[in-house]
Amino acid sequence: MRRTVVPLPLFGLLLAVAAAQPNKDDWDIYSFHINSTVTSRYATTVITSRVANRMDESKEIEFHVQIPKNAFISKFRMFIDGQVYDGVVKTKEQAQQQYTDAVSRGQSAGIVSSVGRTMEEFKTSVNVAAHKKVTFELTYEELLKRTHGKYEMQIHARPMKLVKDFKVDVHIYEKAGISFIDVKGGLSTKALANAITKTHQDKQAWVNFSPTEDQQKSCDSCGEEGMNGDLVIVYDVNRDNGLGDIKTSAGYFVHHFAPSDLPRISKNVVFVIDQSGSMHGKKMEQTRTALLHILNDLAEDDFFGLISFDAEIIHWKRELVQATSANLEIAKVFARNIRDRGSTDINAAVLEGARMLNAHPREGSASILILLTDGDPTSGVTNLETIQSNVKQAIADKFPLYCLGFGFDVNFEFLEKMSLQNNGVARRIYQDSDADLQLKGFYEEVATPLLTDVTMIYVGGANLTQTNFSQYYNGSEIVVAGEIIDNNIETFIPQVVAISTERRVKTFNTNTSVDSSTGTVADGFLQRVWAYLTVKQLLEKQLLLSGSDKEKVKQEALELSLKYSFVTPLTSMVVTKPEGENTEVLHKPKEGEAPQLQLHRHVGGVGGVGSVAGLRPLPPIMHSDPSLTDTGRVGGVGSVAGLRPLPPIMHSGKWHPLQGPSFTGSTYVLDYDESDDIGVHSAPIVDHAYDLPVDDVELEAVMPTSVSVTHRFLLKTKNLSLPLCFEISGAMILKLLHHPSKELYVNGELDSETNGGFSKIFIHAGSDQHIEVDPNGCNVRRGQTATQLTTNDPVTTGSITVTRHGNNKFSIAVEDMRLVILVHEKDGNKFLWPVLLQKPSANNTDGVLALEPADYEEVESSPSTKLRIKGRVTDVTRSTAADYSIVKPVLLDCWLTSSVDVLDKPLNDYIAPQL
Repeated sequence: MRRTVVPLPLFGLLLAVAAAQPNKDDWDIYSFHINSTVTSRYATTVITSRVANRMDESKEIEFHVQIPKNAFISKFRMFIDGQVYDGVVKTKEQAQQQYTDAVSRGQSAGIVSSVGRTMEEFKTSVNVAAHKKVTFELTYEELLKRTHGKYEMQIHARPMKLVKDFKVDVHIYEKAGISFIDVKGGLSTKALANAITKTHQDKQAWVNFSPTEDQQKSCDSCGEEGMNGDLVIVYDVNRDNGLGDIKTSAGYFVHHFAPSDLPRISKNVVFVIDQSGSMHGKKMEQTRTALLHILNDLAEDDFFGLISFDAEIIHWKRELVQATSANLEIAKVFARNIRDRGSTDINAAVLEGARMLNAHPREGSASILILLTDGDPTSGVTNLETIQSNVKQAIADKFPLYCLGFGFDVNFEFLEKMSLQNNGVARRIYQDSDADLQLKGFYEEVATPLLTDVTMIYVGGANLTQTNFSQYYNGSEIVVAGEIIDNNIETFIPQVVAISTERRVKTFNTNTSVDSSTGTVADGFLQRVWAYLTVKQLLEKQLLLSGSDKEKVKQEALELSLKYSFVTPLTSMVVTKPEGENTEVLHKPKEGEAPQLQLHRHVGGVGGVGSVAGLRPLPPIMHSDPSLTDTGRVGGVGSVAGLRPLPPIMHSGKWHPLQGPSFTGSTYVLDYDESDDIGVHSAPIVDHAYDLPVDDVELEAVMPTSVSVTHRFLLKTKNLSLPLCFEISGAMILKLLHHPSKELYVNGELDSETNGGFSKIFIHAGSDQHIEVDPNGCNVRRGQTATQLTTNDPVTTGSITVTRHGNNKFSIAVEDMRLVILVHEKDGNKFLWPVLLQKPSANNTDGVLALEPADYEEVESSPSTKLRIKGRVTDVTRSTAADYSIVKPVLLDCWLTSSVDVLDKPLNDYIAPQL
């Protein structure tokens, strides 16, 4: 029976493209419920969707939802024909082979991936037989975080289809009592507001959202295809000035500490603002706007300092000054005149900010250092670990460092580690129209310190989460969980000791024994809260460690993730489907990661497996042939020496080989130099060749006879020794960078000019985000929407941000991957050159740009030079190669050797079947 692919638009749905659009009544989401229970700020949400296939043939139904980034998926199941198919959480290693097998067969792979600021996407699919039904059920858990004096729970509803039985039910229970509750978001406006009922009774609250089909068309972004928007549940609890809210049950406790009626502590704050050239335009304008708002909010008893920096440090004042109205007005003049220029010396700037705070140790105050930057260090000290070490030594645990990373060019992992090392946090500022409000909002979170040096003490407690906090800010909350030894409530004594205003020691304790919460929380509930918080903190802790200590912490986090079935960055969920269908592996990304590529096996039609509509024809793919050498002397156009062509690839419904031009010589650089004007980078890339099915198709491989071009690549070394160079012969498409687990693919087509580079480079992020770069410009596509870069203003679509720098450089950020594409010109011919500034954070990258720096030993110099490379002795010849990875290329000496000695695997594994 023929199978049709139909996307199922659900909670947070992103529509896929179906081969044939079904009629309105062919399939039906007849019920869609979101049920969330919040107890002691811990939310457990279950999304249940019921779908009926009303056609006479089977359909592939896709389930797409968005969940908060802070959440862990803990359960997924499908109910089909009375059978239950459960997802199972496994280690990534256990799941990886299943994932790899699925992708290699061209089959779909389920994913959990980042989509925007606060949400992640979960998607999977299943084949539903004719006139059958399927029920999807997804459960996720999150600890709500208190900021600005309230908790927020976001529910994103984007059905893109009218649903007859659509319902959101939220029940909140708080032992301390609920002080207020409100419902905000785009789905709470206009006619949809009438679909919301809200009930508040002391310790409990209920929110129900049940829009009719007519109401589902009524919000600003709603229409005939249904709702598209958010519900945001906002609430807070009653507070006292004592110990706070403590829940105990079944041998575990959770303590929420957030006293409010405390005098504020005056602060010393230094703002360190990046004004390098990459901050040009909107980013610099928004930074100035935010800084002016922040200066207005400083209290008169606060002291502050302003530093802007590029390759140099620009002081407003060299010492901290009091926030008097006169000083603030002068500071605003300085802020308005901050202008972008030059490179980025983060090390010197942060050390200067720390010096200013250390030189002003005001009794009874709290000090804060805030860094805002949008890129990597490119001048002064550029080694990231050295910078982190220098900063940690300068701060010496005296005050927190908060790092704000502007956009996706920034090395967020570097900022996150540096913040955590210094008792702070890192926050990404998204390059949108409200970036100034994001900056101001973050400052408001830390604007009012109430306590410093907070120590949480639990006599009779064990296996505690974090208990020491440098500062407690108004509107926030400290949460600690742990076990109660022998479940003995009588001997369990909590206490909090902290420094209040004027350096007074303040003690919070209870005068009576802690009450058990038995009967108010479910068995095992507090244990899950403890596990959730522990895993979150262990994942942060392992960023600060190395070697065996790091592995020990990762193992502890992994064991807890498996025990409590949390999908974390260390685990994956394997989704088992009915017999005969693919098994899917679902991964949770780190901050900034892009989704994994989803490949579909097409049945019939034009294009065949792996084809993409709109792409140009491809050169033949190569197989190894030991009868040929790899010296570049054998093979015609489209061939690689030592390889034989596969059948040509189908294009526009016809099978034919690519007729290519002659090539005579080009040079390519795989560069790891940290001292040039681009930054730390690696090499160009290539992908696996796929044998294509050619059912009932007669193929005729016509091989050109013209002379092939030789391309020379340069691979620099770990030390200052001579780099290696090697040659590849033929016109082809190379894998520049492939990262299947993040659905990130970068391919480049070699041009036909002597000493040229790449004529085109394509970047694919997910199934619907694409960048096409050629020497004349850059085109960014998402779905059917295309944007041509004509100015230097950044363009952001989905997870991709692209910036044009004049006519000779493009910078591209896809989540945490950063790539620069240079445009060079030689003898009137323009070509591209890719430079990888930052690899994706996961370690399964593949391609030429992912090659590690060369490491070799010279074992003989006469009569010929021999090097030991990767344990093998080989003859080399001294030669030269052009370094195209810098703006002004230079000719470098190198040791010319075979590609076999340099590449990590056979050359054909570095060839991509298509752009």
